[in-house]
Amino acid sequence: MIDLHTHSTVSDGSEPPERIPELAAAAGCSAVALTDHDSLAGLEVAAAAADRLGLTLVRGCEVSCRSGVAGAHSMHVLVYFVEGEEGPLHDELVALRGDRRARNQALVGRLRDLGVPIGYDDLVAEAGGEEGIGRPHVASILVRLGVAEDVTDAFDTWLGESGRAYVPKARIEPAEIVALARRSGAVAVLAHPLSLGLDAGDLKRTVQALAEVGFVGIEAIYGRYDPGQRRQLAELARRFDLVATGGSDFHGSFKADLAVGRGMGDLQVPDEVLEQLAARRP
Repeated sequence: MIDLHTHSTVSDGSEPPERIPELAAAAGCSAVALTDHDSLAGLEVAAAAADRLGLTLVRGCEVSCRSGVAGAHSMHVLVYFVEGEEGPLHDELVALRGDRRARNQALVGRLRDLGVPIGYDDLVAEAGGEEGIGRPHVASILVRLGVAEDVTDAFDTWLGESGRAYVPKARIEPAEIVALARRSGAVAVLAHPLSLGLDAGDLKRTVQALAEVGFVGIEAIYGRYDPGQRRQLAELARRFDLVATGGSDFHGSFKADLAVGRGMGDLQVPDEVLEQLAARRP
């Protein structure tokens, strides 16, 4: 059993990077991927922890892209097997983190304009540093201030794509991420495909287009998908010769229903998925 989608305090998770392999080992995983948003900063400490536990650490990250489909939500891409400390993908991640900082500052400004008494320093303190700031940290502050009932309400009312304070994120094209990943020895996979909000026909056409530009998989065995959804996505993967990958999308307390390795309790990503992905490396 493996888990190819987790987040730590380096981005918008509540647990430090070294804790991810510990949770994976406790769940019975043989391998786990750390896939923080726009950052590789937690990989070294996570890898050291994985080595101590006899676990394979898959070096990864998650990046947002344009979907290319009118009316679709943003596309998230998981990149696996990122090696080294420099390269084309690493340079792009630096730029994306700069965009993220500007977005977070704009989000705070918009909230203040809407009468919410929040400062950027409050956000840095909540995240334990500027590097890992994400919208879940803003949501926690909104709940504490009493302007949202819970994290879900904070996203629905304020922070989500239809929220009052939403600030769009800078995104690149999926083909660009594939090219950067390949030049860095890595592969690209479509994360949680149903979050695009597409009907069956548009999703099929989107997955076909991604396969044609070099994606190697789609995340079919996702933590919050039911068995029927997983089967449909696995069939879509087979149709376009893609790997049906999977992961929990663990964020710790920010997504408390999702556990490393087990998702909502029924997640079971086979070990051979990692072998299939590795076989697609450039």
